[in-house]
Amino acid sequence: MRWRPGPIFIILALAALLPLLDVVLPPKMQLCEAVRGVFLYAILALGLNVVTGYAGLLNLGIAAFMAVGAYSFGILTCEIYPFQLGFWPALALTIPIGAFAGFILGAPTLGLRGDYLAIVTLGFGEIVQDVLKNLDVVTKGTQGINPLPAPTFGGSEWTAEDEYKWYYLFFALLVLTVIAVRNLERSRLGRAWFSIREDEIASRSMGIRVERTKLIAFATAAAIAAFAGGLSASVLSSTGEPSNYDFQISILALCIVIVGGIGSIAGVLVGALVMVGLNSIVLVKATAWMAANGIGSQGNVLLSPNNWKFLIFGLALILAVRLKPNGLIPPRIERAQQ
Repeated sequence: MRWRPGPIFIILALAALLPLLDVVLPPKMQLCEAVRGVFLYAILALGLNVVTGYAGLLNLGIAAFMAVGAYSFGILTCEIYPFQLGFWPALALTIPIGAFAGFILGAPTLGLRGDYLAIVTLGFGEIVQDVLKNLDVVTKGTQGINPLPAPTFGGSEWTAEDEYKWYYLFFALLVLTVIAVRNLERSRLGRAWFSIREDEIASRSMGIRVERTKLIAFATAAAIAAFAGGLSASVLSSTGEPSNYDFQISILALCIVIVGGIGSIAGVLVGALVMVGLNSIVLVKATAWMAANGIGSQGNVLLSPNNWKFLIFGLALILAVRLKPNGLIPPRIERAQQ
């Protein structure tokens, strides 16, 4: 039987070759630095895809777990705290810390369904922001925790100028996340998640421990989101202020999952490229090109692509849902039914 590369392999292979394109592009048009943000949000959305796409639980507070990971990384590494772990141990520890936070939220709320669960997760996201702002003795309030360490290899620490090293680090961690989520999808646990999503009552009658399985989905999604948060804090050398992890981040992650295809790993990767790339690549490059060619002015808000950002986002969502209701790359089962 001839091997045919799947969409996940094709997307990742193209991403691995992208730095070769930067070699021939002028400096203002290079893409690697901007694509790192796409990778980061793809990791975050893969976590959300586990709990929403696989288990069918609407989570509107995924940004809170990203904040947990970022601040955990900051506390474990910053020199003002006694721990002062290195980049790799601290980044690894964000995973169990995030899983524990997911367990704390999931344990008392998994009896809820649908809109009620969404409201609880939304409230959790707001609570986390307020705690981080007001617990300034630990979190430094709105100042954020900084400076934070970059990765080290061979005794030397990376700097902002090591652009391609950062790119391939993000790419490698995205690949590892894809592999982990893919293995979960094909496992017995993954099949139990899909069963609960389709029919919870039937799943319970077949002997699936529904509450426990949902709790594992919550903890897994929280662990991946916390991992993304720790990675984000490292590349910025700061946790940033708590408001950076607000409801908009959760909505953006949800849009990535919906536009790409709920329950589809390849869809999440494409959705991240469309939703994040639209903002951080297309609009930024278009603005720079217009400024370089003397098009538009600061006095005319209609001639700046950045001022059209939310309109373009809205149109992209409407067109995606209208033309591709199952997502740009829906799961294999849904593609077979089309």
